[in-house]
Amino acid sequence: MRAIVSVVGKDSVGILAEVSRECAAHNANILDVTQSVMQDMFTMIMLVDIADISSDFASISSNLEKLGDKIGMKIHVMHEDIFNSMHRI
Repeated sequence: MRAIVSVVGKDSVGILAEVSRECAAHNANILDVTQSVMQDMFTMIMLVDIADISSDFASISSNLEKLGDKIGMKIHVMHEDIFNSMHRI
């Protein structure tokens, strides 16, 4: 099982480190990451393996969203099944 984590907001030092730390705290393995800074806006999308997470999906999603509030970013977590259903023809 995988999830897509998107992070958007004003660029600052340590965003990747903070999000990675929260993923690691839940035993979620980051499989791929892409990030970009456009002027002062930071965007990042991560593909995360959640097969062996140490808590339920709702907990990791909630904690990442709370982290976003704390660091001034919008963090959204979407389960791969939902993502695939949204993009199925």
